[in-house]
Amino acid sequence: MELRHLRYFLAVADEGHFGRAAEKLHIVQPALSAQIRSLEEELGVTLFVRSTRKVELSDAGRILLIEARRTVEQAERAKSVMRRAARGETGVVRIGFVGNAVAAGRLSDDLLAFHAAWPDVAVELHEMASAAQMEAILAGRLDVGYCPQLGRPLPAGLQARPAGSWHWEVAMGARHPLAARRSLRVSDLLEQPFIVYAGDGDEGQLPMLCQLLGGEPRIAYKVGSTMSVLALAAAGLGLALVPTPLRKLALPNLVYRRLAERSPLVSELAAISRAGDEWGAVRRYLDLLDG
Repeated sequence: MELRHLRYFLAVADEGHFGRAAEKLHIVQPALSAQIRSLEEELGVTLFVRSTRKVELSDAGRILLIEARRTVEQAERAKSVMRRAARGETGVVRIGFVGNAVAAGRLSDDLLAFHAAWPDVAVELHEMASAAQMEAILAGRLDVGYCPQLGRPLPAGLQARPAGSWHWEVAMGARHPLAARRSLRVSDLLEQPFIVYAGDGDEGQLPMLCQLLGGEPRIAYKVGSTMSVLALAAAGLGLALVPTPLRKLALPNLVYRRLAERSPLVSELAAISRAGDEWGAVRRYLDLLDG
């Protein structure tokens, strides 16, 4: 039984006449009669009681009428939902992010703009390390990721859009001896223990820190989240090199100090997505990023 058979059946039931139903369906009457007979044979019942003047539903036809209307209405709803999804009016966009994307305001700005344009699209947020985001995007578990760019090439199948660039600052405990200074020189950081964000492995922040210091840094802790980095720094267990937007996170016992020398090294944020065609709500979100 095909959906068109149910539509033919409903047309005859509504019109009570094969000729008028055929006109409504824009087919010839013999073809309509043949389709109804085929449906009756398939179901093994008589759906209409025919006379020379009118066509009435049989008992079996009245039962089918209820189910046919439900089925056709559901099919129309499904068609409408899919059309809206294809236009990006509904659906879900799954987004990964690091703490810097929130502190910088970039993620919230993008979400505000997207919700204003497409209010019926749901958004799922997942805080995770950059490497985990990239893996999830390639596997189809995420659609977009806000990741720091640390000079590494992207895995095949991914593309990046610039999402922000900031200078580095030093976060430390308020009782740290260096906290008494208004700004720091790179020479002040030598031999100091560091807390590094290790969510991306040693190939992440460490090479940049080595380049900044001109040698291997002393690593006190490697942690997997921005808040862990800041918590350990606030406890006085080491220095943390963080992007300027994290200064907005005013945590107890934590202070931020700028570097006196302007290093060419910067913290860059990128919006990562799959390389290739996306559709629906994800396409709308990427269009917003491109705009």
